[in-house]
Amino acid sequence: MTVGAPHPLQEAAVTALRFPDSYYAGLTLEYTRRREIFLGCLRAAGLQFSEPHGAYYVLVDISEFGQNDVLFAHWLAREVGVAAVPGSRFFHEPEPRFIRFHFAKREETLQAAGERLLGLRERAMESFAKSQFATDLELVP
Repeated sequence: MTVGAPHPLQEAAVTALRFPDSYYAGLTLEYTRRREIFLGCLRAAGLQFSEPHGAYYVLVDISEFGQNDVLFAHWLAREVGVAAVPGSRFFHEPEPRFIRFHFAKREETLQAAGERLLGLRERAMESFAKSQFATDLELVP
């Protein structure tokens, strides 16, 4: 079996290799700044997470909420207005206690998500106390 990169991607790689080191240094600083903004938001919201050291994704532990990641991600998008990907999509074995956020976004977007996440715990507890969480999240086929 052989695999080859398409010609346009090879051309793009050659172009990228010609960029000065300063371009990549600036890119590193930019993503580091965005990571720190978003991780600060997660800390302020009291959420537990694994700090990334080379990606623009962060896994957040949602086990304290007692819900699986798929239902929680749907609820989060609908009720809080912040999108996340169920973390179980990234594990070989069932692992429903994580959601994944992507922080390669504009700073304004990260700040808005952070403000919405500040009320996450209270909003979740209200939904769970009313026993509406599971029924509100019936997935439509």
